[in-house]
Amino acid sequence: MSQTIAITIQNQRFTAELNDSPAAKQLLEALPLTLDMSRWGEEYYGDCGLTIPLDDSAREIVEVGEIAYWPPGSALCFFFGPTPASTDDRPRAASSVQPLGRFTGSLEALKSLGASIEAQLVVE
Repeated sequence: MSQTIAITIQNQRFTAELNDSPAAKQLLEALPLTLDMSRWGEEYYGDCGLTIPLDDSAREIVEVGEIAYWPPGSALCFFFGPTPASTDDRPRAASSVQPLGRFTGSLEALKSLGASIEAQLVVE
């Protein structure tokens, strides 16, 4: 069963659904978390202090709105549009990421934020 989480960034509240994977459960058990995140194209990423192994669902091309884990940076990633690695309109990670879930509402507000943000994640 999926789990809803709340993500607050610069006084804006977003909701997301984590999937049922062991990786998402590992993130859920680490909440609440506060992350300093940097922007790379239309992706925010930041070290979440976790080590999550990749499984068969890991991939480089993701969907707009996906939340994933990137092992080289121990980073949680929020994808909201093309990245510098993209070859079309789809977000593309720098290397394979582990999908954890997805945002459930509009992500337009993320596009107007700056080069770095602070994100607070809590169980809904």
